[in-house]
Order: sequence, then structure tokens, then C-alpha cells
Amino acid sequence: MGENLSKIMSEIKKGVAEIIDEERIENLVKNYYEKGENFYVKAGFDPTAPDLHLGHSVVLQKMAFLQKHGAIVQFLIGDFTGQIGDPSGKSATRKKLDANTVKKNAKTYEEQVFKILDPSKTRIMFNSKWCNELGAAGIVELTSTFPVARMLERDDFEKRLNAGSPISISEFLYPLLQGYDSVAMKCDIEMGGTDQKFNLLMGRTLQRVYNIGKEQAVIMMPLLEGLDGVNKMSKSLGNYIGVTDAPNDMFAKTLSISDDLMWRWYELLSEKSTEEIANLKADVASGKAHPKAVKEALALEITARYNGEAAAKEAKAEFDRVHSQNQIPTEIAEFELKAGVWVVEALTACGLASSNSQARRDIAANAVSINQKKLSDEQLKLEAGEYILQVGKRKFAKLKVT
Repeated sequence: MGENLSKIMSEIKKGVAEIIDEERIENLVKNYYEKGENFYVKAGFDPTAPDLHLGHSVVLQKMAFLQKHGAIVQFLIGDFTGQIGDPSGKSATRKKLDANTVKKNAKTYEEQVFKILDPSKTRIMFNSKWCNELGAAGIVELTSTFPVARMLERDDFEKRLNAGSPISISEFLYPLLQGYDSVAMKCDIEMGGTDQKFNLLMGRTLQRVYNIGKEQAVIMMPLLEGLDGVNKMSKSLGNYIGVTDAPNDMFAKTLSISDDLMWRWYELLSEKSTEEIANLKADVASGKAHPKAVKEALALEITARYNGEAAAKEAKAEFDRVHSQNQIPTEIAEFELKAGVWVVEALTACGLASSNSQARRDIAANAVSINQKKLSDEQLKLEAGEYILQVGKRKFAKLKVT
């Protein structure tokens, strides 16, 4: 299976930031095809927010690919560690989540993850099972396995220490407990983002310390840039696409990314092979294919993955109808205001502008239309009647003035 193994390994490495112990991964795949032995891949998610977005899917899609080649995915919901909070990249101690919030968020993750992973090859696990069993004696024993000096070498801890910012003892426990998850789960590979490197290596360290007979390989995926093309995809920054987003939103948001970012998304989000993506790049470079058509194909693929092919095609048709033919969407939010309302306040009330000052800037930029006619008079008062308000190409509202 030499040639096939080489091709599988090439796809496993597609988009990966770093692999530790690639030879082990190759042997695990080889053993699956030669001996029928499954191997176990772990990724942990602290249920601190109830919605998965495409940034999370980078790791999940790589796990889904591994499932096709022998992996049993151990999807770990950190219901215990989630109450501590991962300090990775944080400049201050995180607030603890209460148990009810953790439980509610964990349930949402459990439901959403099967939009990507094969349920028959996935085990949903909760680390409260073994963390609660550790008890005080087990926790003390765990803390004795790793020196404080090594813990303080961690970049974010070192920065906070030098800045005089407080670090709680519980935050030292977090990487130890994440590493202990790998001991309890006896996983062969752990996956995570590049910001998780310290925690992922802790799993290898503790598997050796507890002598479980294996040492996990590590696959680190890069952090996906969001819609702005600059910052990592994040709900708090508003530059994300959620896996539960409506098809129309998912399609339109994907089309809004830059041509440069499109290739990054192809690499990290598309199921097309490395070779197929290279061919697409060559076609665009030679003028054989237009970047917009290639981006539409990506938008269709992503939208279909989470909403089905029929919904993806409908989203494309709706987008074309509204944007290419400059028509009004079939479904838009409806509002009702009193006669004489100032158009600036109307735009804000209908959610088309975040503030009156933003609405005025939009009018000044010639980005506002009423009934498909550009608006230039920011002092306009709307009398009784029905209006279609529009800001830019994608924001619409139906307003009834009485």
C-alpha cells in the first residue's frame, strides 16, 4: 500500500501547521489497512460558548478525514476543565463557568459536532468522569509530575508574571488536567490549534509518566482567519460563520472574503485534494477560471456541508437574484414606526446601522437606498406608507410607517 499510504499522508498533512511524531501516525494508518486495527484521535473542546464556527471545523474536518482511514474520534467535552478555563493566550485569569452553563453548552456542542464527524466512529466523552475520580490525592500526585519552573516557561504565563498580573494555581492545573485526559483516554493522536502546543505536549509527557504503553502523536492546525482576513475567526470579533448559520448567510458571507483568503479557506476547509486546489490556482492564474466562480464553488461546498445541496443551490440562486439582478430578497425583516420618523433613526431602528452616526455615514457614502433609489438627504422624514430600506448590497428591511 506504499503509494496509497503516501497519498493518505499527503492529505493528512494538508493545511497542517505542525506534526510531532509523523512516523507514528503513518504506522497507525498502515496498521489499520494491514491488520484492521483502529487508532484513537482526541480533540478537546471546553464548552465556553454554545456555537461551533468554521474556525472550530478546521480541526474537526481533519479528524473526519482520519475517520476514513482507521480513526475512532474521541471528542472530549471538557465539562470539568471548562469550569477552570483554558489560560492559553489569556492575559488575565478567566472567570469560572457555573456547572449548569457548562452542561447546557456541552449539549449544544454534542449536537453540532455530528454535522462534521461520522457518529458511528465518534465517542463523545466528558472529562468529569475521570477528573472527579482523581480526588484530592490524585490531584496532588498529578501536580508532582511537572515542575513550576517548566510551567512558567509557557509564553502567556511568563508574560503575565513579568507584567505583575496574577496567575491562579487553578490555571497551572489546566494543562496538567488536559494532559491527564490523554492518560485516561489512552489516545494515539491529539489534535488542536497551534495556540494549544504547550497543552498538547503535556499529554505526551504524562503518558510517559503514567506509563500507559503509548505516547501520542500531535497534529496542530493553524488558526483560521475570519471574514476580515486578518484576525482569527472569533464570535467575539463578529468575523465568523457559524455551522448553524442560515444557508443564505453562509453562502453570502463566504463570497465576501478576499480572493487571497479564498485559497487559505480552500486549504483548511475544502474537501478537495491538494492536487485539485493546485489545479484551481493554476486555472485562475492563467485566466482559464474566474476567481469569483472558484469562490462560488467554495461557498457552495461549505453551505452544502452544513445545510444540504438543495439549500446551497437555493442560497446561490437567491444571492444571484438579489446581487446580480439587483432585486429584493424574498424574505426580509419587517418593522413598523410612526409617521414623521427621521430616516437616520429608521435605519438604526431597523437594525441596518449600529448607531445614528453610522447611519449618517452610510448616507454620506451613498450606500443607502429607499425603494431601490439612492438616498442623499439625511434630513428626510418618512411619511405614512411602506418602504424597502437597503444599506449596501446585503442589508434589507421592510418598513411600514403608520
